Amino acid sequence: MEPVTHALASLAIARTGQRKLPRFGAVMLVTAGVAPDLDFIGYLGGAGAFLRLHRTALHCLLGGAVVAIVTAWAFRALDRKFPQPDPRKSGLGPLEWRAALAVCAIGVAGHLALDLVTGSGVQLLWPFYGRWFGWPLGTNLDPWILLLLIAGLLLPELFRLVGEEIGARKKGAKRGGIAAGLTLVLLAAYFGARADLRGGAVNLLLSREYHRREPLSANAYPVSDTPLRWRGVVVTDNTLEAVEVPVGSPEDFDPNDSLSQYKPGDSPALRAVREDPATNLFLKYARDPLATVERREDGYRVEVRDLRFARGDLGAGNIFLRIDLDASARITKKEFRFASSPGD
Repeated sequence: MEPVTHALASLAIARTGQRKLPRFGAVMLVTAGVAPDLDFIGYLGGAGAFLRLHRTALHCLLGGAVVAIVTAWAFRALDRKFPQPDPRKSGLGPLEWRAALAVCAIGVAGHLALDLVTGSGVQLLWPFYGRWFGWPLGTNLDPWILLLLIAGLLLPELFRLVGEEIGARKKGAKRGGIAAGLTLVLLAAYFGARADLRGGAVNLLLSREYHRREPLSANAYPVSDTPLRWRGVVVTDNTLEAVEVPVGSPEDFDPNDSLSQYKPGDSPALRAVREDPATNLFLKYARDPLATVERREDGYRVEVRDLRFARGDLGAGNIFLRIDLDASARITKKEFRFASSPGD
């Protein structure tokens, strides 16, 4: 999920527990809640570096612990350098290490939880285990989540201003905490509802035939504009079928509207690609991989894509592997590429 949503979610957590937070508590929560996305810097190194670093180095349990410790240490140092002039007036004493670490750990945990249910998932056990963990319930930029968080954080401020105008007693802090807590509850309910909708989409996909082909497995991926529409990918004996799934009106679902993409037949080029470490790395990331083999004048070109991403999806997560081979099926060049790369 993108940083703005992470920052707003962390702020909602901070407001919910604001009465128990230590000095710098809200700032620590937001900082730790956004900091794991620093591994997005891998994008500057190209698709290969991005695949190896993003949602990996700082999104695993080990990296998350490092983020929490470093953030807590930084704010402890800040607290010692700029002590409060009158702790009795504010009611907050010096920032203790355990309190700082606990707050930062909550911020990191909230970040990882959101990324586990949106986008491409995370490598929680990196570098010891390369599996990607994730449950595709939302998109990286989900307008419904943003709207919910913004409303939950801003409406109490609006009510406070109105109350001050009419001379009502100021209860902004308490109202803000209750509204933020309710926002988090609604956010959890939203993901629960999406989980139920996704289950319905998968069941619908598995209940039909596709151009007279029986489904072997199916996946459903969210789209950003509405929770009632999903992008389905169905695996059959010899094809992968991509089709839109209208969960809100299943009677409109036509499996014969699916786009059939055929699995490649066995060949020396494909066997060489299968044995390459780059392919193994990509297959750990991809949920619905499909290879295409193109015969060229000087050999072959094999591309392996992940069909969970629509062909026109230009997001950073849509990465594919391209391998060129000579006429003897020896690899001459291999590279990871963004789908948005020029010349794709």
